[in-house]
Amino acid sequence: MPRGRLLGLDHGSKVIGLAVCDANWTAARPLRLLERKSRAADFAEINKIVAEQEAVAIVVGLPELPDGIVATSQASTVRRWASRLAAAVPVPVYFWDERFSTSEVQQLAAETGSRTHDRIDDRAAAVILQSFIDAHPPGSTPPKIIS
Repeated sequence: MPRGRLLGLDHGSKVIGLAVCDANWTAARPLRLLERKSRAADFAEINKIVAEQEAVAIVVGLPELPDGIVATSQASTVRRWASRLAAAVPVPVYFWDERFSTSEVQQLAAETGSRTHDRIDDRAAAVILQSFIDAHPPGSTPPKIIS
């Protein structure tokens, strides 16, 4: 998998959290929140962000159950949405386990004294993306691309 900036997404029904990492996959950082409008408008905005950030791929958080089984209705929704996204963007799209991202963000916020009542979806996207890049050092095999 070629190195380059990645765009991380935390899919939500009202907001999509966005994060990016540097081209060397060293560190992910929150980018922004995308208020959901319509699928077409959301995908157009994501395409714009991919171009602006010069992203080479997108990583979408997939909510799995603790035993690793992907069987929740939210997971089904994310799978359908990401499959449609993959058809609408010019870069590969990957799934990555997001099951602990929100709790990790809440724990970090508590440790640093940050407010947790604000939207945390962009921070959750950064946690998902950081987990992905940590699991894929140079030369490793990437997960299957969403088709």
